Amino acid sequence: MRNRFLLLILSTALASCGSSQLGSAGSVSDVKVVESDVLPEPTRLDLFEQNRPYLIGPFDKLVIDVFGIEELSKQEVQTDAGGRISFPLAGIITAAGKTPGELEEEIESRLRGQYVRDPQVTVNLKETVSQVVTIDGQVREPGLYPVIGRMTLMRAVAVAKGTAEFAKLDDVVIFRTVNGQKMAALYNLKAIRRGYYNDPEVFANDVVVVGDSQARRLFKDGLQLAPTLLTPLVYLLTNN
Repeated sequence: MRNRFLLLILSTALASCGSSQLGSAGSVSDVKVVESDVLPEPTRLDLFEQNRPYLIGPFDKLVIDVFGIEELSKQEVQTDAGGRISFPLAGIITAAGKTPGELEEEIESRLRGQYVRDPQVTVNLKETVSQVVTIDGQVREPGLYPVIGRMTLMRAVAVAKGTAEFAKLDDVVIFRTVNGQKMAALYNLKAIRRGYYNDPEVFANDVVVVGDSQARRLFKDGLQLAPTLLTPLVYLLTNN
């Protein structure tokens, strides 16, 4: 079975929480039905200049070690609002937008020769606040959760300690920005568990809303055609 998902391009900017995102959708009209295998992935720009693997962002906490030099090992640093760090002997470095490996190379380059003959630097992520997914609605612990590596919708719900006892599993919406365009997709967790379609990937800056009937009303026209979301349809909506 081809994987087809409901996409809703919203007409106004979406706020950070799911409920506020839904309120502006009433002005959307001019419906065109199309097919798609997946909800499009966000671009590097959509993800705050982020790509996979993980890129460092503002206010991330890092642990930096220089092998064999105790004074430069186990250094805990936090990027500032501009994504910069200060490291002994290396000075001020812009870390935002770099992978940990790229930051290692930058520090090694600054230390090499003048301070350390052959520096071997390791950068590990301790805590991130820049690459998170918002999980809201009928889950046990709503909140912001870091996205490190590959995360799917089922894993996102799991990190929020699972769904509430009476959660509406056929009523899960992912809000996303792709190429600057606001989108949303409606999923059925039961259908995913039963293998009707793949578990979709979740990216940093996505907002996942579980069991919100207001969100489900956005898709009321599509649900008349595919009420159980076994063969979801794709919707492209624009303003008049």
